[in-house]
Amino acid sequence: MKRLLITLLLSLPLTAFADIKPLTISAHSGSVMCVTFSPDGEQLVSSSRDHTIKFWNPKTGKPLRTLSAHTSDVYCVTFSPRGDLFATCSADKTILLWNAKTTKILCTLEGHNDVVRWLAFSPDQNTLASVSEDKTLRLWDVASGDLLKTLQGHTARVKSVVFTPNGKQIITASSDKTLRIWNAATGESIATLTGHTGGLETVAISPDGKTIASSAEDSTVRLWSADSHKLLHSLEGHQGEVDFVAFSPNGKLLASGCKDKTIKLWNPQTAKLITTLTGHTGRIESLTFSPDSKTLISGGGGGDTSIKLWDLTSLQN
Repeated sequence: MKRLLITLLLSLPLTAFADIKPLTISAHSGSVMCVTFSPDGEQLVSSSRDHTIKFWNPKTGKPLRTLSAHTSDVYCVTFSPRGDLFATCSADKTILLWNAKTTKILCTLEGHNDVVRWLAFSPDQNTLASVSEDKTLRLWDVASGDLLKTLQGHTARVKSVVFTPNGKQIITASSDKTLRIWNAATGESIATLTGHTGGLETVAISPDGKTIASSAEDSTVRLWSADSHKLLHSLEGHQGEVDFVAFSPNGKLLASGCKDKTIKLWNPQTAKLITTLTGHTGRIESLTFSPDSKTLISGGGGGDTSIKLWDLTSLQN
């Protein structure tokens, strides 16, 4: 009987045991559009529709500093790979490049004709990619701030961008329902991935560079082969547009955040649902993992302006 009970317990999905309670930070006065860690994991940074960028102690949730330089919604904040720089972009159509140590603005990058939605540094830190509601992907020289290339091909606003880990390709996600893969050196469009039935929200790539994840208004997360560009899995379960998707740095988890106020954690190798996290009172606008993969950070929207820190240690054991 005891052996049977143990067998039954082991056969239950992990969701049966998950009861993860987050640390909640009353963060902003507007939706939290982005959350990110510094590469060393010592600082948590958020950006918001309240036009500010805020730094937090990720262990205590206590505020460290607030930066107010943009004149409209700040959609993204991202650190350079070495951690000495960070960049922000805004609905004010500008990109700001900052010194991470002094938090002083180094330069303003101007050229987009509409809201700048997302940013990504190349792995070698030489190039900054930006995407915008003006339908373009732009590449900037980090050292000089000069515009290197303007890449066109999407037919609607471009909302997310990521470099592949080897830096050779750039992937963009658009409201035109497609992902595009670009040659980072030449700017050539290599492939267009289709299959989503709603506009795309975000794109992410696994740490090993083998799997692309995309989220969309069609309530799904899709996994694609980075080599063949073929669809591997369609992850279903959310009840509304999936606003964000992120891989853990160790590659063992994939997190998705949705308008349905839930976060789902998936096994990206098996495409199986691990657990569902609840606690936000509005949609989940942004997600990020700590560098050690033990903590998930979520930023709320739709009236929920909080940041939540989820301890995932129990899922790593």
